[in-house]
Amino acid sequence: MRNVLARVPKGNAEMVAAAIRTVFAQPDAEHVHAQLDVIAGMLGRQFPQVEAMLRDAEDDLLAFTAFPVAHWKKIWSTNPLERLNKEIKRRTDVVGVFPNPDALLRLAGAVLVEAHDEWQASDRRYLSEGSMAAIRPIDATPALAAPPILTP
Repeated sequence: MRNVLARVPKGNAEMVAAAIRTVFAQPDAEHVHAQLDVIAGMLGRQFPQVEAMLRDAEDDLLAFTAFPVAHWKKIWSTNPLERLNKEIKRRTDVVGVFPNPDALLRLAGAVLVEAHDEWQASDRRYLSEGSMAAIRPIDATPALAAPPILTP
C-alpha cells in the first residue's frame, strides 16, 4: 500500500487506499480476484503506474486466497509478530547492556525458540488443527519435514 501511495498525489491517496481496501473486503477468492481486476482498471485510467504495480503484484497480494476464508483475518493480522517483538524488547530491557552483539542475538534466539516450543506444545493455537485440516489432510506428509540426512 505504501508503494502505491508513493506514486499517487497526496490529495488522491485516501481515495486510492479506500479503493484498494475493497479488494480485501470480498467474501470469497473469486470475488477478490475480480475486484482487484476492477480496481486496477479503474485506478489505471488516472494512475497507470498504480495499475501496473497492482497487476505485477497480483500473485503476492492475493496469496491469502489460497487459504480457507476463515483463516484470512488471522493471516492478515500482525498480532503474533507484535507480541513476539514485545517479549524480545521486554527481555532485552531486563538485561540492559549487552557485552557484544552475539549476546543480544543469543537472547533473541532463545526467546524465539521458547515461543516456537510454546506454539508447538500449547493446546491453544493461533490456527487450530481442525482449521488446518481444511488445507491439507492429516495423513499427508508434513510440510516442514526435516530433509533426509545424506552420508558420503
